[in-house]
Amino acid sequence: MRLLLISNSTNAGEEYLKYPIGDIADFLGCVDRVLFIPYAAVSFSYDEYAEKVQRRFDEIGIGVRSIHLEADPVRAVMEAEAVVVGGGNTFALIKKMQEQGLLEPLRERLAEGMPYVGWSAGSNVACPTIRTTNDMPIVEPESFRAIGAVGFQINPHYLDANPEGHAGETREQRIEEFIAANREVYVAGLREGCMLRVEGDGMQLKGPRPLRIFRYGEAPREVQPGDDLSFLMQRA
Repeated sequence: MRLLLISNSTNAGEEYLKYPIGDIADFLGCVDRVLFIPYAAVSFSYDEYAEKVQRRFDEIGIGVRSIHLEADPVRAVMEAEAVVVGGGNTFALIKKMQEQGLLEPLRERLAEGMPYVGWSAGSNVACPTIRTTNDMPIVEPESFRAIGAVGFQINPHYLDANPEGHAGETREQRIEEFIAANREVYVAGLREGCMLRVEGDGMQLKGPRPLRIFRYGEAPREVQPGDDLSFLMQRA
């Protein structure tokens, strides 16, 4: 299994995909062209999304072919050198992926070692379900089940802040509700500017901030870059 699961595409004040592009290039290595899945786009077109990603990937000499242009999306997955799944609305993304029958072909190809890059919603759909997304359910998918490339849940854009005057739940409180209802599942709060790189049975946290780990019955804890993450790779 080869995965690069990125919290966010863009840091505040930076250009689109600027901070992770070096890690993406290193991860993809000698890949010439990726299959891009743009289905998380809602307020702009798939064409616009693919063109935006291509402009950044031009810097690392990798072509981008968007799956929405393919007559046979399943065949496109089966023949792809690598797959890149962009961020946006996770519910819109998984709905379209389910409708096109992409989940099982992706599982098959990932088991064979095809590289997978996802940011934000693209990281969410690599998990067993999309139930730890931050997004509004603007459409109704067939189910919340996702690819299941990893056995734990990711909360991308994880935020510690509790703004003064805010009376609603914090991100941590919402995750604690999730683990109360799903007691055997780890949730990884992946802060912005950070990513998880999976190579086989190993996983590495990359970025300037720690990962916050949640599991029912345990106090939330911080995992630093370089710490052992093997416990997250053990499936229930």
